[in-house]
Amino acid sequence: MPYLIESAARNPNPNPSGLTGGRFLSVSATFHFTGMPLQSHVSAAKAAIDSLMGSVAIEYGPYGVTANCIAPGAIAGTEGMERLASSQHTRDEHTRGIPSGRWGTVRDIADATVYVFSDAGNYVNGTNLVVDGAGWRRQGGLQVGLDEGMTYPNFLLTGKISKNLKDGRKKPAKL
Repeated sequence: MPYLIESAARNPNPNPSGLTGGRFLSVSATFHFTGMPLQSHVSAAKAAIDSLMGSVAIEYGPYGVTANCIAPGAIAGTEGMERLASSQHTRDEHTRGIPSGRWGTVRDIADATVYVFSDAGNYVNGTNLVVDGAGWRRQGGLQVGLDEGMTYPNFLLTGKISKNLKDGRKKPAKL
């Protein structure tokens, strides 16, 4: 934080030169906004990040530091979606519940990051910028961990989970 405070002092907000300083950015998610089966661990962690950024914004805002979160939705080609999206569904089936009709791109997240770090975002502080095509508003449509015929809450009650997900656990060492 001392470096961010120093950067903010060198580049006051707003700055006639357009230079910015003292920006703190975290990556969050949207699962905790509405809840999602099989994602309670992510929901708890990301809710904590959102809360932390709110506190950092309040504590360090007087020094000129801004603290925000970006909450990506489903982003094509990322480890998260490689792991969470069943290989048995088509792209159309995966995106059916997203109002914008597509998964996001890495560029979408990069553009949001540029905005928050730019002079255009100099008054954005203590917020969570959701970049998900309004998908969080229909999270019931995102079928994380499910295959055809698996419906909520039946898959939870029977313990049935997709067999077509990438397992993120490391294999035990063979000693």
